[in-house]
Amino acid sequence: MLQTLGKWLWWERLWLPANVSWSDLTDSEDRVYAKASHLYAALPCALCMLLVRYAFERYLATPLADIWEIRDKVHFTAEPNPLLEKYFSSQADVRSLCKKTSWPEKRIQVWFRRRRNQERPGLRKRFCEASWRCVFYVLAFVYGVLALYDVSRCFFKLISICVYYYWYYTLEMGFYVSLLLSLSFDVRRKDFKEQVIHHTATLTLLSFSWISNYIRIGTLVMAVHDCSDILLEGAKVFNYAKWHQTANAMFVVFTVLFMATRLIIFPFWLIHCTLVYPLEDYAPFFGYYFFNVMLSVLQMLHIYWAFLISRMLYKFIFSQVCSCSMASPNSSHTRVFASVTTRAADRLACR
Repeated sequence: MLQTLGKWLWWERLWLPANVSWSDLTDSEDRVYAKASHLYAALPCALCMLLVRYAFERYLATPLADIWEIRDKVHFTAEPNPLLEKYFSSQADVRSLCKKTSWPEKRIQVWFRRRRNQERPGLRKRFCEASWRCVFYVLAFVYGVLALYDVSRCFFKLISICVYYYWYYTLEMGFYVSLLLSLSFDVRRKDFKEQVIHHTATLTLLSFSWISNYIRIGTLVMAVHDCSDILLEGAKVFNYAKWHQTANAMFVVFTVLFMATRLIIFPFWLIHCTLVYPLEDYAPFFGYYFFNVMLSVLQMLHIYWAFLISRMLYKFIFSQVCSCSMASPNSSHTRVFASVTTRAADRLACR
């Protein structure tokens, strides 16, 4: 049964175009091909990522939070009440709870508010997580640019090319696997399910692009995404540190870069390349359709996120600037834009 499943899973027509077989992708002295077994390194890389992240947050991000005086808000603790705790996750009627607990309605509302505040993650924890993601995206983007540059210089050194791409894919996949493994103890956001779906889809797309030898376009896709994520996470970091003007400026630049890379470069250059150029050499096959469908789904997510960003900027520009135009530079309009930055960053945390 496992042999039958393996033969079906690695069916050549599923991964390769017509007239191409796995035997054609055998390594030689001057040529190395991508293989599915290369992807196994993503799991130990993810475990190493978790260790590096722990050390980074404890020995770098936490002292930096102390320097910037980032403190968690002090919340009142809700008094123990097993009955209300039972109805905390559901939306129970407050009046019915008044009869069951003999508490007044206002006291129950205060208890639920304090209980919800206990579940909210601290500001320092969010700062540490955003700092880690920002640093990783910076390093990953720099490595991706250098890899693409070196590959273009030594285009005929195919072994070197495979090594550059291999480490880039391994680091990116290890990072997203580590995010999946850490979702249970990371800051739980409203888009938790969307994050799981996004990380799983990203790993699927990267795995398929590696096995089907869509490696160069996969590398370009990762680089295009990482460049704007740097500014997104950076804006969150500076907003937590109360550098609101810096966070606002980074969010504006992020918005421009997001629109340029994900609404112009990604669809009209990258997807265009994956749709048109492969047909010049091979007839369409399953991998061709699957890869382009996944990229199209990603583009639809980009359009949705761009709509959210545009709506937030529209609300700020046309609803807040006019009402705060006579205020001082450090007054409410800076804080309002900072809050817009935070909400946008939280809703776009999964890219």
